[in-house]
Amino acid sequence: QVQLVESGGGLVQPGGSLRLSCVASGITFRNYAMSWVRQAPGQGLEWVSDISPAGSRTWYSDSVKGRFTVSRDNVKNTVYLQMHALQPEDTAVYYCAMGVVAGLKIASKDEYDYWGQGTQVTVSS
Repeated sequence: QVQLVESGGGLVQPGGSLRLSCVASGITFRNYAMSWVRQAPGQGLEWVSDISPAGSRTWYSDSVKGRFTVSRDNVKNTVYLQMHALQPEDTAVYYCAMGVVAGLKIASKDEYDYWGQGTQVTVSS
């Protein structure tokens, strides 16, 4: 059984930082690209970032480019999203997902094979 478990969310002030983690189990993690997708309150899903299976290539949405960094550790079966300079508009539930080709920038949950339960990030003073 494949599981993706996110952690690291929380409440942070504007300008602050957080690092999200997503641990995968039940699958050969190193074979899969990983994605981060978020959903703000009352909004649809927004693709955030992709990372290739080996971690050599990354992609970011324009809204987070330069502030967020995606990385992975294929020994620990973990993908990370380091977030800096957080703003209130970054408030969302953040999901990790796998099963699509990296770089396609897909936001639709139906397109992914596996999807985590999400972790809440709230940016507020």
